[in-house]
Amino acid sequence: MLGIVFTEFFEMVEEKFNYEMVDKLIQSSSSESKGVYTAIGSYPHSEIVEHVVNLHKETEIPIPVLLKTFGRYLHGTFVKNYVGFFEEAKNGFDFLESIERYIHVEVKKLYPNAQLPTFDSERISDNEMILNYHSDRRMGDFALGLIEKTMEYYKEPAEITLTNVKEDGSHVQFKILKS
Repeated sequence: MLGIVFTEFFEMVEEKFNYEMVDKLIQSSSSESKGVYTAIGSYPHSEIVEHVVNLHKETEIPIPVLLKTFGRYLHGTFVKNYVGFFEEAKNGFDFLESIERYIHVEVKKLYPNAQLPTFDSERISDNEMILNYHSDRRMGDFALGLIEKTMEYYKEPAEITLTNVKEDGSHVQFKILKS
């Protein structure tokens, strides 16, 4: 998993809680990196899972809520660092359709070893889209947060429904209905 995910996770924890919480998570880490990450590094997915689970234990906030909150937070970083991706799309649906065919292609050029989820979409109408998320990492709630913030970014209020197609969460379907 790309290091930016880890560095931004700890930035979010510090912002929403405090530095002491970041320190607790690092101290309780059994991972090889011991909580030391660089934005351009690559780290095992299991380490972010451990940090999210430990944050859950410390705060009693449900894991799906933590993942969705982190997705919403990370969206801001993506807008700041990769504004070109957002400016090229005319609306939220255009942006979501560009993830697989354009954004992930560009990410792979920069980070050839990146293991990215895959997305396929079907635009039902101008106001309705089905977006399928496929990943062995099973972070659909994280993707939900990113999708919510994407629709907000384009000022397109939407109702977003998450359905687990596979019980283990490796295939999640989002139904996005613009209000």
